[in-house]
Amino acid sequence: MPKSTTLPSAERGMRQRAVADARRALVLDAARAAFFELGLERASVREIARRAGYTAGAIYSYFASKEEMYGALLGESLERLNDAVAAARPAAARRGEPAEAAVLRSAANAFFGFYRENPRDLDLGFYLFQGLQPRGLTPELNDQLNARLRAALAPAQRALAQLGLGERDALAEVTALFAHTVGLLLLSHTGRIRMFHQESQGLFDRYLDALVERALGRAKGAAR
Repeated sequence: MPKSTTLPSAERGMRQRAVADARRALVLDAARAAFFELGLERASVREIARRAGYTAGAIYSYFASKEEMYGALLGESLERLNDAVAAARPAAARRGEPAEAAVLRSAANAFFGFYRENPRDLDLGFYLFQGLQPRGLTPELNDQLNARLRAALAPAQRALAQLGLGERDALAEVTALFAHTVGLLLLSHTGRIRMFHQESQGLFDRYLDALVERALGRAKGAAR
């Protein structure tokens, strides 16, 4: 009776997938280096292929365009951002503040801390942050990336709502929180913040204090 070939076939398939995944990762590493050094507009598929040790034609078996590579890199970055926010655990609430305030501080600090510690991820995200859509980044992929960014901000928005803000006010505040975060980090990573003899974390902490106070004040006002 002939032996089954199912297992060897499955093993071959697993090896082929592992090889393909390794080559895809190599291409993404080369793309990341090219984007950071040359910028998205100047980095060509040919240059990325050269850095990866492949021909340009071989690259297209993994990615249809350099914008698709960018989308994959940004998608991975946003997943790590979401993981960092999800892993954050709030400290004990400050005296006189509800527990939701500690949740807000924790979620906001996790978002801020991820980009403070990973400036390259901030650089990578600027196309998304600024609303630019490079040629070849499909509307579907752009929507997916935006959804992952919003998901990382959602815990802070929920905390604001739980503090008593209405949906509209909570959205406005989390939008301002995001803008403040990006602006502070841009000043910090470019060294411009030294003009003012300040440091980003201290300024961010002050902003969070003001945000919590503002949220609690609005909630109290609405309850009267």
